[in-house]
Amino acid sequence: MGNLDYGVVGNGRTAALISAEGNIEWLCLPDFDSPSAFGKILDVDKGGSVDFVVSPDYSISQQYIEHTNVLVTTFDSPKEGCFEVIDFMPRYRTGDDTDYYIPSELYRLIKLKRGNPQFKVKYNPRMDYGKGKIIQKCGPEYVKSCLESNLENAIYLYSSLNFDLLLNEDVMELTRDEFMLISYNQKVINVDIERVYLEYERTKLYWMNWSNRSKKFTLFNDYIERSMLVLKLMSYQRTGAVLAALTTSIPESIGGIRNWDYRYCWLRDASMSIETLIRIGHSGAAKRFMKFIENILRSKSDRFQIMYGIQYERDIKELELPHLRGYKDSRPVRIGNAAFSQQQNDVYGYLMDVIYQYYLYFKGTLDEIEDMFEVVKHIGRIVLSEWREPDSGIWEIRNKKEHFVFSKVMCWVALDRAAKISEMLHKEGYFNRYKEEAQAIKDDVFANGWKEEIHSFSQTYSNCDLDSSLLLMEKYGFISYDDPRYKM
Repeated sequence: MGNLDYGVVGNGRTAALISAEGNIEWLCLPDFDSPSAFGKILDVDKGGSVDFVVSPDYSISQQYIEHTNVLVTTFDSPKEGCFEVIDFMPRYRTGDDTDYYIPSELYRLIKLKRGNPQFKVKYNPRMDYGKGKIIQKCGPEYVKSCLESNLENAIYLYSSLNFDLLLNEDVMELTRDEFMLISYNQKVINVDIERVYLEYERTKLYWMNWSNRSKKFTLFNDYIERSMLVLKLMSYQRTGAVLAALTTSIPESIGGIRNWDYRYCWLRDASMSIETLIRIGHSGAAKRFMKFIENILRSKSDRFQIMYGIQYERDIKELELPHLRGYKDSRPVRIGNAAFSQQQNDVYGYLMDVIYQYYLYFKGTLDEIEDMFEVVKHIGRIVLSEWREPDSGIWEIRNKKEHFVFSKVMCWVALDRAAKISEMLHKEGYFNRYKEEAQAIKDDVFANGWKEEIHSFSQTYSNCDLDSSLLLMEKYGFISYDDPRYKM
């Protein structure tokens, strides 16, 4: 693994990125979209991290415990010995299927494997994206860290390691298993190594059970399973929102300025993720996402945005953090995302396709079915009135609207699925209206989106640029795989 490689651990509340050297370089507390407490990934000097420092003769390797989101970093020296750092965030059921233990905390179980290995710990929290001066108070049970300007918003370090040695970055010799616990909350129970073992085993078992319930594939099953585990991490348990990414300001190109905050719920990305989870046999996340969709609509006249905060926020103001140098000097660093105000008509197709699968596979109560049909009609009204209008498209082109072919295709998907749902519910009037307009969209795309001169559909009605998103036309049933216009 190189310096571009990170492992990730999380529990549906927040997540941490851990470098190939075993360093915590990104962690927001208490939630995914909270300010970072450790953000070295965005600024080596100011961001903050938790590092294990060993001598050069150590080799470092990293892997997940199979079928889990528990990460193991192994430090091995032929002279001194070997130890593992096992990172995890607790997640397990405590009652029925909806009752989970998902605290905002990260455990680092330090397991002795051989000999008497030595290391230093560099514990450097930098609250609120590295702003201001940090105050650290060391007590008998924990180290409390907070900003001088905000004493109440603290994080707590619990550890079996000697606090004086740890905070002074002195060399420590490992003679037994130890632990570190970084918690947003002060713990009300005693935290010792036995408690850590218990949390570790409970969390490991949860992920193994989750993976075991997943559909298995003959080819590439390991890769598919790992992808599914990451998708599961990015589903915010409390609301059902699905994040587009765990980070902010990772650049599209090193040194570039297209550095956006993706710690929000894009309806497009979330819908595709939920569709995938449904296909591998996990309906819980899909049901929570459906509730998220219901909850973002406060009335029947509310308009959809392309994205929301993970706790239903609508106004996601975009700000720059000029004090941070950015990932590999890629400035500016941004938090928030002004794209929330864009019009992207393709989003309705993804969303309606997931709702269609909800009707196919989930047996909801009568009131749930009726609530969801109100969402169907609401999306239908928007698409019927706006599919002819230009938008910003799937590529989120800022300050420019076009007639994007893919947006038209996904508007067709929205009405096609709305018609199928209406047919399932025996709503003939809605079925006929949606079906008729879906055909009008398809005719319009074939008339204006196909460009004979390039023997392909184009990105927009007004240009002849190619667009990879149009490969999804066949997947969503807009065109047959053997249609010459698709094959070309």
